[in-house]
Amino acid sequence: MARYIALIVAFVIMIGIFAVGLDRDPTKLPSPLIDKPAPEYELPRVKDPLSTVGSADYAGQMVLVNIWATWCVGCRAEHDYLLQLAARSEIPIYGINWRDERDAALSWLQQLGDPYVASAYDEDGRVGIDWGVYGAPETFLISAGGSVMYKHVGPMNEATWQGEFMPRIAAQSGATR
Repeated sequence: MARYIALIVAFVIMIGIFAVGLDRDPTKLPSPLIDKPAPEYELPRVKDPLSTVGSADYAGQMVLVNIWATWCVGCRAEHDYLLQLAARSEIPIYGINWRDERDAALSWLQQLGDPYVASAYDEDGRVGIDWGVYGAPETFLISAGGSVMYKHVGPMNEATWQGEFMPRIAAQSGATR
């Protein structure tokens, strides 16, 4: 009898765990980097492998760091929006091309347009690991002080920009005035 009660209790606990998991938004994955210094990096540029780009290039500025790849369906979905955002000059966007082929990345930027101030080439994905990247696309909002303010998993769009990024940018801008 005690065995059946133990099974029922275990079953009820598992249902509770699954219910909590099903209620979570998969685009809101926690990041241990929030409110901590953004990882420092220096990588070859996608467009010019003889020069580098990294966190030092945007020190002192509030920026977006967008993790992208040509094999990523969500990256293609967000690309037009990133171009629009870059054209509005609201915030500099730096890219990290993650676990990709350089020739494919060059072709992508040439054919679809380049929304990035500069894009780093993270061929083996080691910098992505430092950033806690689960997959592409992921976009990080970095404060002028160099800390991670927000992490968005999935394609960027206007609703995400207005609902998640702009309030944080406005709060940070108000705090620095």
